[in-house]
Amino acid sequence: MKVLTKLQTPETQTRSKILQAAQKLFAKYGYDGTTTRDLAKQAGVAESALYHHFTNKKAILIELATTGWVEILTDLLTELSEMSSYKAVAQVMRRRMLNISRNADMMKVCFLEAQFHPELRDKIQSEVIGKMTDVAEAFFATAMERGVYRQMSPKLVARVFLGMFAIAGFSQKTLLDSDTSPQAMQEMAEGLADIFLNGVLASQEGGKC
Repeated sequence: MKVLTKLQTPETQTRSKILQAAQKLFAKYGYDGTTTRDLAKQAGVAESALYHHFTNKKAILIELATTGWVEILTDLLTELSEMSSYKAVAQVMRRRMLNISRNADMMKVCFLEAQFHPELRDKIQSEVIGKMTDVAEAFFATAMERGVYRQMSPKLVARVFLGMFAIAGFSQKTLLDSDTSPQAMQEMAEGLADIFLNGVLASQEGGKC
């Protein structure tokens, strides 16, 4: 999770310490396995300070995960807007995978905890995923208008792309070994991009379903 360091007041510094501590502990022990006492100790603050900044432990989780998702998807859509061409998907995938691998704790909280907390999942869906899907949809709609992508539902394409990106983001912990080499990561990024751009069916000359 990115934490601003410039012009922070003591209040914002304490809040940042709490969020950083929560990110580390939630990723290592899970939300249910972390107590407010643990959070306070890790952050180096009194337990009462937690409740000065957040109403409860769940509020810490919701802010941490929501902010993390905003950062993840904002970075992704920034990459999309700066693509050298509509076909440079592999470059975007690889850069996002490398960046996410450096932020494994945030990824664990964002992906895993949302599954177990309906209110967090709903907040992320309404405030983050929905808005990011709209932006991605506009991006792919433009590609279709320019004839780069075939005509189909841009919203569906956006959802598929964001879904593949999510898998790519977690690949080092799931689809690839923990000591993944840059070459292996590049190969996976290119493979996902190839599937996204070209599908999985052989050409008509190769046979019929």
